[in-house]
Amino acid sequence: MRKRFRLTRRFGLLLLAPAYLLAAEANTVIVADSRRLTGMRAWWANLYNESHLQFALLTVVMIPLAGAILGMLADAGMKRIGIDLKSRVLREG
Repeated sequence: MRKRFRLTRRFGLLLLAPAYLLAAEANTVIVADSRRLTGMRAWWANLYNESHLQFALLTVVMIPLAGAILGMLADAGMKRIGIDLKSRVLREG
């Protein structure tokens, strides 16, 4: 049991080593360059620069929403060309 704990501890320290090394360099600031952006892109970059939490929450909401909208558009397009995805009957002939 003791040997297993030592291996787990060493593995944990190995996994956390990059975080400790990056924490030593605390002067790094990551920002989006929004100088040449306009409209929605500028708003998105400024949101990232001002609040990482709001940016993350909005991203988490928008990605599934965009997927659902694109899925509905694809479904409508397939229905328009004659592919019925709601029926499981294979129609040949």
